[in-house]
Amino acid sequence: MKKILMGLVIAAAVSSCDIDRLPYNSMDGDQIANNPDAMITGTYAQLKQWSDPMHRLGEYAGDNMMIRGSSTDAFYEFISFARTPNNYRLQNFWDYGYKAIAQSSNIIKLFAEGESVDMDNKLGECYYIRGMMYFYLCRAFGKPYYQNPETNLGVPIVNGTPDDVINDLNLPDRSTVKDTYAQAISDLKKAESLITINKGHSYASKEAAQAMLSRIYLYMSGTYKNPNAEYARLSVEYADKVINSGKYSLLGRAQFMKYNTFKPEDNAETIFVVKRVATEFSGDDHYNGIGGMYSNIGGMGWGEMYASAKYIDLLNETGRNDWRPDRYNIVDARAAFIEPTYSKDDKGKYSTVFRFVKQDVPKKAGDQLTTSYMQLPATVNGGTVTVREVKKVDDKDVVKEYTLKAVNETQQTYSITYEDGKTYTGMIDYYISLNRAYPQFYIVKCSREGEESQLHSPVISRLGEIYLNRAEAYAKLGNYGAALNDLNTIRNRSIVNGGYTSLDASNAFKLIDKERQLELAFQAERSYDVFRNGEPLNRTYPGPQKQFEDIAPTDFRVTYFIPQDAINSYPGKLTQNPTSN
Repeated sequence: MKKILMGLVIAAAVSSCDIDRLPYNSMDGDQIANNPDAMITGTYAQLKQWSDPMHRLGEYAGDNMMIRGSSTDAFYEFISFARTPNNYRLQNFWDYGYKAIAQSSNIIKLFAEGESVDMDNKLGECYYIRGMMYFYLCRAFGKPYYQNPETNLGVPIVNGTPDDVINDLNLPDRSTVKDTYAQAISDLKKAESLITINKGHSYASKEAAQAMLSRIYLYMSGTYKNPNAEYARLSVEYADKVINSGKYSLLGRAQFMKYNTFKPEDNAETIFVVKRVATEFSGDDHYNGIGGMYSNIGGMGWGEMYASAKYIDLLNETGRNDWRPDRYNIVDARAAFIEPTYSKDDKGKYSTVFRFVKQDVPKKAGDQLTTSYMQLPATVNGGTVTVREVKKVDDKDVVKEYTLKAVNETQQTYSITYEDGKTYTGMIDYYISLNRAYPQFYIVKCSREGEESQLHSPVISRLGEIYLNRAEAYAKLGNYGAALNDLNTIRNRSIVNGGYTSLDASNAFKLIDKERQLELAFQAERSYDVFRNGEPLNRTYPGPQKQFEDIAPTDFRVTYFIPQDAINSYPGKLTQNPTSN
């Protein structure tokens, strides 16, 4: 009886698997034919394991968040850009991605099209999962599409296990970026044609395939300086299909501010998510989930990563978002996903401070340049604001006072001419508790789904992104009026009357990129968005990262190394990424 592997592409394709384990990771073909739903369910289950490292690769390498300090966890390499091939989280991303490819491919090989509408729908779901996996793997391990896709390497295209896994165990090396994208597009178009039943936001759908095609073509559309009109047009075409389907709608501002709390099936804006449920977690499991690194809720979570000062500044650019409990006022709806940990003094009162970010003086020549937060006690007396700083000098307390200059008195933003001679802008606020030296700007966008915990179903596609995809594609086509309409559809939803007045070649990249950063933060998109448009990543804000080192889009560290265990166990040649520029 022919065996269909339920595990990886084949046992030898990844670490810790071998042919001897085949009986425990396989199922008779007849068993699958009688119960294909079991194998399809298993394919979706692979996405649950895959989605955790997927998020960390995409989000931690960006500039929306910072971590309290260096860590021995493998994810710190994603933050520090200290790339190595021996990283278990990277290995998990590879393994579970190829498990999903293997299982979906084997279903596709086993069942013929046209047997029934229901079976065609299931096949379409498999094509969607496989196409999505090839795209996500390629954008992590392959260079941005605008950089010589005909020669740069993507990932191996291995569509199912060989019929004879004992004697025919030789897999191809990595395909080019161009060919990998072509495989993803082919699969997703097949999914689009086969899926006719929409089973809900937790399942692949025709519109989910169209949403992913809109994103892929956007990734292929070149940079703003050198756009590819053909691919930009296709990105618009597929965005149109999703938007005009009438199956999804943007949440209103008030609802959007609670986006993270809705279950996927209750969210009109969601197109496809990797569905998680509370019963999958037990005990302290929520500590180690995505949201558990960003916050502590109900005693669950490490709370070691916070919104970056750069992201906070973007949120406050139009007007100050005031998170103080007795003054709560959100200007940009995206600020509702940030929750500072205000702390009270021993009398149960909040302490008023002036918080700003300053540049540190290097302790010795050659030290890394850094910035840091300051929270100085402040006294507000009518229109006069003074702050005081106490420093130790020769074991004695030396007090220095500063009178602040109003920048926007209504919003309580001020500037200080500090002792280093530099002028910094900050705001009057309540004291935020520190973790090490960093105020805890908790991120809750990946928490509280349906309950007060860290439950979160990672978002793959939602309608807000599709409008932004179309805006960028229109801009690259030179249709700035249509681009502005789509951009302001998202902008005005979050900021009342906050729409931009004009868009042209001089500001399109700046405004659209900014809106994508604000809107898609903590959805694992940011680092890829920066590099695919040929821009450097700047992380000049407090944190342990190299703050004054810009990562160029051509830097070898933009792509992750192929996991070494995957190379060691691969039945054939598997080429590693460059280890230097």
